[in-house]
Amino acid sequence: MYQSWWKIAAVLLIFYTIIAGLLLPVPVLPILHETIRNVYFHVPMWMAMFVVFGISVVYSIKYLSSGKEQDDLVAIECVNTGVVFYILGLLSGMLWARFTWGEFWSNDPKQNSAAIAFLLYCAYLVLRNSIDEEQKRARISAIYNIFAFPVMVVLLFILPRMTDSLHPGNGGNPAFGKYDMDNTMRAVFYPACIGWIFIAIWIATLRYRIRLIENKKLSL
Repeated sequence: MYQSWWKIAAVLLIFYTIIAGLLLPVPVLPILHETIRNVYFHVPMWMAMFVVFGISVVYSIKYLSSGKEQDDLVAIECVNTGVVFYILGLLSGMLWARFTWGEFWSNDPKQNSAAIAFLLYCAYLVLRNSIDEEQKRARISAIYNIFAFPVMVVLLFILPRMTDSLHPGNGGNPAFGKYDMDNTMRAVFYPACIGWIFIAIWIATLRYRIRLIENKKLSL
């Protein structure tokens, strides 16, 4: 039971996020209005995605050092989980943009960079499925994954800051945490980030265990 404390915490934090995020008051701000509540979901999705992508890079490096199949499986399942949260982050961001910027996709530099970074990881999944030999597939995928992560960071955090962007924290716009979020919002936002990160790690762990079982069945 004590080993599952973080899973229990994840469930409790997500329930808290949903209930408090919808019921507690938020600052009355022009343009944003009630849509600011999306910060409890959109940003934590991205945070969870970054964490599992980061874990995948660590295990890709470990695989190149150890050659153990388990390290490669952790890396791929973390990427698979991260892609799911990437999609959720994109969809929640597009929905938010619809009500604040006027349309789901406005070719904002942040949106375009996010789309390119998403395709970068889609290419990783295609690469894995295009190589039949297991060790060769794992090595090439590990190398690709190690380089894909910093490229994604550049696309999401550096390039949008170098041009005009409507997105908070880019193009000279202040981030939410600096001016728009009050203490009540922070009391929901930070637990939301922790909760979704735990959920992402939990999903990646389950996927890894399922992959181990499938591989054992194939080897029999």
